Amino acid sequence: MDRKRLFEILDPDVEGDLQNKIFNISIIVLIILNIAAVFAASFNSFNDHYKEILHYFEIISVIIFSVEYLLRLFTAKYLYPNSKIPYIVFIFSFAALIDLAAILPFYLSFAMGLDLRFLRVLRLLRMFRVFKLGRYSESMLIISKVLKKEKEKLLSTIALTAVMISVAATVMYYAENPSQPEVYSNILDTTWWAISIFTTVWYGDYYPITIVGKLCGGIISLLGIMLIALPSGIICSGFMNELHKDKKCNCPHCGKDIEEV
Repeated sequence: MDRKRLFEILDPDVEGDLQNKIFNISIIVLIILNIAAVFAASFNSFNDHYKEILHYFEIISVIIFSVEYLLRLFTAKYLYPNSKIPYIVFIFSFAALIDLAAILPFYLSFAMGLDLRFLRVLRLLRMFRVFKLGRYSESMLIISKVLKKEKEKLLSTIALTAVMISVAATVMYYAENPSQPEVYSNILDTTWWAISIFTTVWYGDYYPITIVGKLCGGIISLLGIMLIALPSGIICSGFMNELHKDKKCNCPHCGKDIEEV
């Protein structure tokens, strides 16, 4: 099998190819089974026999994902035909980094031969395999396009939110610290309070008692509702625009986009 044919089998965008469809479905099923295995491994009620089965399933899965990663690297020049360094571009692409994160914890723990605490944390990265589904999901691809196109607006919203949280935390510290020094002991504590208010998930564990603090808290709550709506509106608008593009067709005479009736 030549390299180009191998790329056609691996590429999720290829349609009408039986081998491609079988491969993609198989990978999707394997990813889903891996996610289920991660959840299953968290149950202490599992006896050693089932844990051993999950361990061998993990090994087989890592081998398959590793082969897939290497094959995608091997065919990268067809994925990036206009690049002079397609293999480097592939290695640092988002999809490839997700693929690498899905298999790297296994090799790190195996190579070191130790079950240290930080290696146990690294095993959580196995859940990155769920993001591999994005390569095979049209909806995930659309969301990815929307986030890429609207990133400047979203970053502006995040920056504005960070500034407002910082200002609110500082004001609340100086307003409440004299009255509640044990609660609002530093600006970091009030930052946590400001974040919970801005995101409208306030737990009610502590609250302002001064007039300035209450006034500030009320303003923060109202601003939080508006700020939370901003990124949602940006993403929804971009998502609708992306879906709207798919419903357009070209005029056979002038070549311009026309909406389907």
